[in-house]
Amino acid sequence: MESVRPGTEADASRCAELADGAVAALATARGGTLLIGRCREAGRPAATAEEFATRMADPLSLVLVGTIDGVVTGWAVCHVEERSPQAPLGCLDGLYVEPGARCVGIGRLLLDGAVDWLERQGCLGVDGSALPGDRQTKSLFEQAGFKARLLTMHRELP
Repeated sequence: MESVRPGTEADASRCAELADGAVAALATARGGTLLIGRCREAGRPAATAEEFATRMADPLSLVLVGTIDGVVTGWAVCHVEERSPQAPLGCLDGLYVEPGARCVGIGRLLLDGAVDWLERQGCLGVDGSALPGDRQTKSLFEQAGFKARLLTMHRELP
């Protein structure tokens, strides 16, 4: 049975293992290495067990874990970005489901759980990222009601 729940410190090591899979997948995707670098600079999403545990303890962050029959197969990390008291923005820092557990609804449960929590925190919107060519992630976002609002163009220089 598929389910989603808030992550606990006991889940932090498993989340870090899954994060290794996320980084490996990003490294081969168009724009992935640049995104990995920017995410590491910003401390998002969590990558080590310690970082996951820190985010789990942060009241402005949420780590959700997706499970199949009690086994953690994915995670989502989000936070509230306080741009101003009138307009907090929800940020989906990362969402990953291991390949063998995809296509059964875990990703959508994680995304919906993150969005629900951000809405309860008073956020006026939620931002998430998808790399160019990552049709699976883009489709997940679109099916959940997300729309592109900004495209970032990049050109590498010698």
